[in-house]
Amino acid sequence: MIGKLSGRIDSILGAHVIVDVGGVGYVVMCSARTLRAIGAVGEAASLRIETHVREDAINLYGFADTLEQDWFRLLTTVQGVGARVALAILGTVSPEQLMQAIATQDKTALTQADGVGPKLALRLVTELKDKTPAFMASPARLASAAPLPPSLAGDALSALLNLGYRRAEAFAAVSAAATRDPEAKLDALIRASLVELSRKDSAA
Repeated sequence: MIGKLSGRIDSILGAHVIVDVGGVGYVVMCSARTLRAIGAVGEAASLRIETHVREDAINLYGFADTLEQDWFRLLTTVQGVGARVALAILGTVSPEQLMQAIATQDKTALTQADGVGPKLALRLVTELKDKTPAFMASPARLASAAPLPPSLAGDALSALLNLGYRRAEAFAAVSAAATRDPEAKLDALIRASLVELSRKDSAA
């Protein structure tokens, strides 16, 4: 099982990149986002790899960072979302935008990707809303793919929704509160989120 490849970019053909590792060329399928990030032909590159083994093929899918890889794994748990569709989504919508779209149930954002129609977009936001961390604690943690526990994020978000706040504003408030105190427990996170909401109301 291959988990990572580091070498030089031999060529880029459509959605595939050939990575030369010690004279062996590995064909890796990537999202448009990763292809933009890894550099040009001849340059050094390092990709995190998902290896899919089938009876007739071994397919390698590459990612520039662990955040995109984690989203790929999550997306492919949804019925109707294969590896190619997952890469199309990740190439069209950034992980941050994808997280926001699912938290706010924004189906339109997902239909921008090839292979994602209204029905599949609805299935994505419906099935992933309880699996996806509601936010990442801070930009730094977002970049390092270290999400807050899904249960904590989801419980805080649910508490605000039960109080009558809209999903989008609740999402923003919990995210801001967690950025201020990434180690907050549930009660403190909810209180801080309410403070964020009150600040927004005062400024309006």
